[in-house]
Amino acid sequence: MSERTVKGMLDIDRLHAMVDQGQIETVIVGFTDHYGRLCGKRYDAEMFVTDTVHHGTHGCDYLLTTDMEMEPVPGYRFANWELGYGDFHLVPDLHTLRHASWLDKTALVLCDLQNTRTHEPIHIAPRQVLRQQLEAARATGYASFAASELEYYLFQNSYRDAAQNGWRNLEPAGWYLEDYHILQGTRTESFNAAARHHLKHSGVPVENSKGEWGLGQHELNIRYAEALEMADRHVVYKQCLKEIAEQQGISVTFMAKFAADRAGSSCHIHFSLWRDGKNAFAGDSEFGPVRCSDTFRYFLGGWMAHVPDVMPFYAPTVNSYKRYVDGSWAPTRLAWSYDNRTGGFRVVGHDQSLRIECRIPGADANPYLAFAASLASGLDGIANQIEPPACFTGDIYAARHLPRVPYTLAEATDKFANSEFAQRAFGKDVVEHYAHFFRTEQAAYNSAVTDWERKRYFERI
Repeated sequence: MSERTVKGMLDIDRLHAMVDQGQIETVIVGFTDHYGRLCGKRYDAEMFVTDTVHHGTHGCDYLLTTDMEMEPVPGYRFANWELGYGDFHLVPDLHTLRHASWLDKTALVLCDLQNTRTHEPIHIAPRQVLRQQLEAARATGYASFAASELEYYLFQNSYRDAAQNGWRNLEPAGWYLEDYHILQGTRTESFNAAARHHLKHSGVPVENSKGEWGLGQHELNIRYAEALEMADRHVVYKQCLKEIAEQQGISVTFMAKFAADRAGSSCHIHFSLWRDGKNAFAGDSEFGPVRCSDTFRYFLGGWMAHVPDVMPFYAPTVNSYKRYVDGSWAPTRLAWSYDNRTGGFRVVGHDQSLRIECRIPGADANPYLAFAASLASGLDGIANQIEPPACFTGDIYAARHLPRVPYTLAEATDKFANSEFAQRAFGKDVVEHYAHFFRTEQAAYNSAVTDWERKRYFERI
C-alpha cells in the first residue's frame, strides 16, 4: 500500500494547499532519540513549506547522548563538552509527512539526521541504524515487512496527578482482567475509539483494539508495512496515544512491567522477507509443522541464535527484564513453536502469510533498533545458513533445559558490547555508543533508592 493512498498521508503540494486554506498552521519536525521519544521543533506551517522543507533544520547533537532527564552524559565520542555540543542537520523525509489528526491544524514529518559539515548520515541515530540493515537486505534482493503489536495500561489519573503522587495509588481503567472482554473494553472506548480514529486519519491504518490480560491493559494493532514505514507508524502511534491521554485527563504507560503483580506490556514483532512481490518465507520444504523455504529456516535460525548478541535492542531498560516471568505471557526461553504463546518465537500463517513473531521485545523498545536487530540477525542466518533448533511442542515455560533470555540489562549489555556479531552488523562505533547508553541507564538505577528498599529496610533492618 503506497503512502500516498493511506488516509492522512500528505505530499508537499497537498500540504501547501492546506496551509493556504488555513487547515494546517503548525508542522512538527521530529526524530526519535535512543529511548524512542519524539524530539524536534514545531514550525509555523508557512515557514515550513517555503523554507524548512527545502533546507531542513538543526538540533543540538547532545540529544543523542542524554539520559531520560535530558542531562548531558559524559563518555560519548559522538558529542561531549570538549567538542562543544554542536548541531546536527534534521532532513525531513517527505514520505513520512502526515496530518497529525489528534492535534489542532497540525502536520508531522519525521527526519533523518546528517552531519552539518559532510552531510553524511549520522549512523548512530536509531532510524539510520535500521536503514543500514534495510540496505543490506535490499543488496541481497529482499524487501522487509514488519508489524509491531503494542500493549499499554490506561489509568484514570492524569499524568500530572500521577507525577505529583509519586506514581502511587493509580486507578486502573478497569477493575478485572478483561482479555478480549467487550463490556470492560466499552468502558475505555472514549480513549481507544479516539486513538483508532486519529491514527487512521494520520497515516497509520488500524486493524483493531482489544482488552488485554492486565487491569486496564489494552492492545491496539495497526496494519503491517515495509519495515521503515512500520517503525515510523510505531513512533506516531505512541505519540498519538500519549497526547490523546493528556487531552482526556488520563494516562497511558508503555512500561514493559508496570507492577510486579500485573502482566507486562509487550511489543511482539512480526517479520517476513519478500522478493519479486512474493513472500520469500513460503516454500515446499517441510520443517516441523511448517511448509517453508530455506530462507525462512535460516532467517529463523539467525534470529534465534543472535538474541543474546542484541538483547538490549529488544529490552532497553532496567524495567524491561522484570517482564520475563514464567507463566506471564512474556517469553523466558529461546525456543520456537507453531502458534504457541509460551515461547520467544511463534511461527504463524502459511504460504504468503507465513511469518515469524518474536515475543521478546517489550512495549518500551525503540522500534528502529528492535527491527534492525531482528533483520540483522535473520540476514546473518541466511548468509551463514544457521539452522534453528527443532520445533518445540508443549509448555516452553516448563522446559528448564532451554536457554533463557538474559536476567538483567547489565548482563545483556555486557554480551552486546563484546559481541563480534553486533560489531560486524552495526559497526564498532555504534555498539560502543549504545553500550555506553545502556550502561548509563543501569548506573542510574544502581544509585537510586526505591520504594521497595524503604518498605523492606526502613523499620526492620
